[in-house]
Amino acid sequence: MLTTGLLLAAGAGSRLRGVAPYKPLCPVAGRPLIDHALEGMAAAGLTRAIVSLGYGADAIAAHLVARSWPLAVAVVMTDWHQPNGVSALAARDWIGPDGAVMAMCDHLVQPRHYRRLAKAGPGKGLTLGIDRRLGHPWVDPLDVTCVATKDDRIVAIGKGLAPHDCYDTGVFAIGPRFLDVLAGLDSPSLTDGVRALAGKGRARVVDCSDLAWIDVDDAPAFAHAEDWQGKLAA
Repeated sequence: MLTTGLLLAAGAGSRLRGVAPYKPLCPVAGRPLIDHALEGMAAAGLTRAIVSLGYGADAIAAHLVARSWPLAVAVVMTDWHQPNGVSALAARDWIGPDGAVMAMCDHLVQPRHYRRLAKAGPGKGLTLGIDRRLGHPWVDPLDVTCVATKDDRIVAIGKGLAPHDCYDTGVFAIGPRFLDVLAGLDSPSLTDGVRALAGKGRARVVDCSDLAWIDVDDAPAFAHAEDWQGKLAA
């Protein structure tokens, strides 16, 4: 089982700017998104997390330093103007041969989601947590990354992909091969890396359709997240 987490928190979060100046610090049910993620990783059994920062790095790093966490937290810096694959590569030297559970800071998920990917491991490349509930009301069809699979393998991935049979939930188990692939690409996105491994049969999926999750990327998604977390706290 993987014990390291990689949390990508470098983006500008422009569509959520009306709610919070820096997306990782956006409070959902009274807790910043980054707190939900780090505490969820710890609850899943991870013992350390590397946080990749870019936009608003000083404010987010100050937040991280200001409190204690239930797991060891390290910070790496990246260029937020670059695609998200560059944010993952910034942590390359921190990730050992076993790999890590990689997640997007703005994807609010249950601890079981992280744990499922930690148990699955990266295999020969990577494992992606997917959701087969097409048309879910929390998912923005114009923004979500769509995935086409055959058995437990990814055959295609991308926004606006047709046909597709599931969604990318933003939680992965990655190994050194994935980071090696990203390093060999110019300005790589995560999707570029997944496609490259999928072409070699090294990108598989784990079904997370039974788990609630949401990409808190804009005001409507924020409202859904507040309602979901508020009900949990009630």
